[in-house]
Amino acid sequence: MSGTGGAGAIGFGIALFEGVEELDWAGPWEVLGAWAHHFPEDGARVWTMSREPGVLTCAKGARVLADHTWGDHPAVDVLVYPGGRGTRPQLGDPAVRQWVRDVAAGARVVTSVCTGALVLADAGLLDGRPATTHWASLELLAGLGTGIEVRGQDRFVDDGDVVTAAGVSAGIDMALHLVARFAGVDRARQVQEAIQYYPAPPV
Repeated sequence: MSGTGGAGAIGFGIALFEGVEELDWAGPWEVLGAWAHHFPEDGARVWTMSREPGVLTCAKGARVLADHTWGDHPAVDVLVYPGGRGTRPQLGDPAVRQWVRDVAAGARVVTSVCTGALVLADAGLLDGRPATTHWASLELLAGLGTGIEVRGQDRFVDDGDVVTAAGVSAGIDMALHLVARFAGVDRARQVQEAIQYYPAPPV
């Protein structure tokens, strides 16, 4: 993986799979899609991709159809790997490991949301790095690689060409951070305003 550059055309590929947590992927999609829609001059593009064609059922029952498959997706500059219960069957799967490694080799940044970090760790991408995941999977994350520095209190962890986010809604924060990395803080604030994301929990 190479380091990030400045503004310019950049493609964000979001992985989908059976049992993916809805907000894990839809949160970053909303942020990145809003950026691409409102500021096309920045050159951001976002799409989804799954292992095989066909409808996928997400963790809470939503059904979704990916834009591309593993075999026909565009070149990925930034991989977004969400989590959910569907990540567990992927652990130890040689095909998943190889695909993730292959995409990572050509990407500028690899990211995860929630337990998507487990898949990255299983592929060896988090060895010797700081990372986070959903609070309930922190111990599992630590055991899936070598020398992973688990940061359970962080909303997201930026380690240059690898960025991991904590559970579910943390993916929105991470995606806004990516906008700031590639297009500047002012642009990220404009996107934040566009999606009216100002968390104020009622409880």
